[in-house]
Amino acid sequence: MKLPYVLSCLCTLACGIAVAQTATPAPAQRLSGQIIALDGSDLQMRSDSGQALKVKLSNDYRVVAVTRGDLSKVAPNAYIGVAAMPQPDGTLNAIDIRVFPESMRGTGEGHRLMASGAGGTMTNATVAAVSATQPGAYMTNATVSEVANADQARKITVKYNSGEKVVLVQPNTPVMLIQDGDRAMLVSGARIVVSVSTQADGSLLGNRVTVGLNGAVPPL
Repeated sequence: MKLPYVLSCLCTLACGIAVAQTATPAPAQRLSGQIIALDGSDLQMRSDSGQALKVKLSNDYRVVAVTRGDLSKVAPNAYIGVAAMPQPDGTLNAIDIRVFPESMRGTGEGHRLMASGAGGTMTNATVAAVSATQPGAYMTNATVSEVANADQARKITVKYNSGEKVVLVQPNTPVMLIQDGDRAMLVSGARIVVSVSTQADGSLLGNRVTVGLNGAVPPL
């Protein structure tokens, strides 16, 4: 075998290894809008900005449904998600609360920044206490142990695997109930949020669809 040919092969192999080592998967993103149509695994939607999009749903995609709830659902031992913003004193001011079913307990447990980059956070945790407080956004998921009167602002202490947070909740804070959904809910006109990743050819692959039921708008 001639030396130039060998060197050429080695160079090609080295370049291939370098590309493989530096290539990183495209970050996931969440698209909000309405369903135009669903044909097999091909989802057509119109984004909130008016853009028509095509999303290929993965073979194992999941459907999650969202309905409207109220603060009575934020009860002792409930597992919740709280979108919130940090306050100067270190507490979190809730934007909305998402109550998860028992089957989703432990999902995404922990405290982190939200993907929007607007300074909010997401915390999945177990609420340890709820008490009345003075009226006063971060994302917090937790379990609740005590509940104040429905017309009062509340202070909720939530605990997760590596810490705890204090969340301030106003009487008008939106509450959403999360449940397992199914394909039959993905009808034309339904409000959805789709978790997608961009493929090498520029197409969108979705692995989770959150759909709003009975007028509920799924959170982005």
